[in-house]
Amino acid sequence: MSAKEQFERWMNHPNLDPALKEEMGKMDPQQINDAFYTNIEFGTAGMRGVLGAGTNRINIHTIRKATLGFANYINANGPEAAKRGVAIGYDNRHMSREFAFDSARVLAANGIQSYVFDSLRPTPELSFAVRHHHCFGGIMITASHNPREYNGYKLYDELGCQLVPALADAVIKEVNAVEDELSVSAEITPEQEKLIRVIGEETDQEYYKMVKSIQLNPDVVKDQVKIVFSPEHGTSNIPVRTILGDCGYQVIPVLEQCDPNPDFANTPTPNPEQPGAYELALKYAAANDADIILVCDPDADRMGVVAKRNGELKLMTGNQSGALLIEYIFNQLTAKGKMPENPVMFNTVVTGDLGEMIAAGYGVETEKTLTGFKFIGEKVAKYEKNHEKNYVFGYEESYGSLIAPFVRDKDAPQACLMLAEAACWYKAQGKTLWDVLEECYDKYGHYFETQTSVTLAGEAGAARIKEIMNGLRVNRLNEISGVKVIRWQDFETQEEGDDNGITELTGFTVSNVLKYFLEDGSWIAIRPSGTEPKVKVYYCIKGNTEAEAEQLADKYIEVMKKVMA
Repeated sequence: MSAKEQFERWMNHPNLDPALKEEMGKMDPQQINDAFYTNIEFGTAGMRGVLGAGTNRINIHTIRKATLGFANYINANGPEAAKRGVAIGYDNRHMSREFAFDSARVLAANGIQSYVFDSLRPTPELSFAVRHHHCFGGIMITASHNPREYNGYKLYDELGCQLVPALADAVIKEVNAVEDELSVSAEITPEQEKLIRVIGEETDQEYYKMVKSIQLNPDVVKDQVKIVFSPEHGTSNIPVRTILGDCGYQVIPVLEQCDPNPDFANTPTPNPEQPGAYELALKYAAANDADIILVCDPDADRMGVVAKRNGELKLMTGNQSGALLIEYIFNQLTAKGKMPENPVMFNTVVTGDLGEMIAAGYGVETEKTLTGFKFIGEKVAKYEKNHEKNYVFGYEESYGSLIAPFVRDKDAPQACLMLAEAACWYKAQGKTLWDVLEECYDKYGHYFETQTSVTLAGEAGAARIKEIMNGLRVNRLNEISGVKVIRWQDFETQEEGDDNGITELTGFTVSNVLKYFLEDGSWIAIRPSGTEPKVKVYYCIKGNTEAEAEQLADKYIEVMKKVMA
């Protein structure tokens, strides 16, 4: 069916939401094509997209279709699964609360219990709620760190982990079997209404208690470190301020960014990966002579860090803040005799090398996963069951980490508490966080990690993304900026190769990722974003000094820009 035919089908359907019908009446031909040329993809990460009318948008009808598919999947697992039900959380974005309670009604119409938070909550607390209430699954309405125009829909299994591909495929099959999203009803009887249970305070307190339990040095001197904190208008405001306050830390909130504003009115961007997320916090830090800034993204699964370096505040990458957490946690576990036998840490194929080097220095093995914290959650569950290895940390380069696995997703409140503790611990020794990071560089090597991307929106953009990735496979890079590629990995074809030939790449599910290892110890990886219309390029560049690594990165970036043009 063409975009125009889909548009007409929606316009003439009696169940079309009136607000969406009004929006459609104002669309021009290009907007109609973008909104209806395809169905919004329900993939292994759920759905994420621009809010609005259309089959290729996030709206009440596409959310209902996804929820009905999930409901059919749950009911296919028997009456006990329906009775255990689904925990539902949501963030501050436009329509998040409406989508959450509408999803609960669709579940109730299909005989499924739900536990819906009374107001916005962090993604990690939703993961915790699935486990705490012994649910069969979870739904989180969020677009994470995306711009305000976006919203999304993430699904969780009974362990509080985002659905891994095998489970996601079963749900996707059910979602795709729903032929008419406009016919999915959220009308329920008074008896079905009883299946919707609103949760809040009790779940909060249990989650806060577990977060506080991760402390390694709860009695560390805290009155010498000032912490500026921003939730970027999102879900971390109450949890992080409560937890840090209860534990005795000096927290200075960025008040203008503490209200749950769906337009993110007082921040240029809610994404901790971008400098704009820190603009107002930096002013607060300067006015209060703060030592560190902690910033969470809207659904509180990612934490960004700014810390003093030679007296000036400087933003850390997710690789750097992750490496700092690794150094502090592993050092303290070792010093206290609490490092378990056969310790293992997880990170992804696009995460930088420094953290892995630090882990090895403490005798901790690192296992790689694909991008997406669900794969780390899957690893946690595996070793929890067979006891072959003991989890001690997991993280991604995109500012997400998990310290204690009572949650099975990235957990910024945990990261904020541990980073605050580390800052106080090191300040008592006369060190800043940057001093510690520089010590790690001196010991393990100088790495410069960064990322570039090309945004390619719409139908033409999707085609260009495929063209770029296919081109890189057909014309594989043998050198980059004059430096030889000594090994490559293709996670889609499940192959890797070097001068000795091509072999099978094992241990990963199929994913559209390419990675090139260079003769100088650097690597570069390319993948389409799973949440935005972008191709991302990741760089982990090794040099003899920090300055040399940055200079090399500039050269590689220029080459890759031409490759992606």
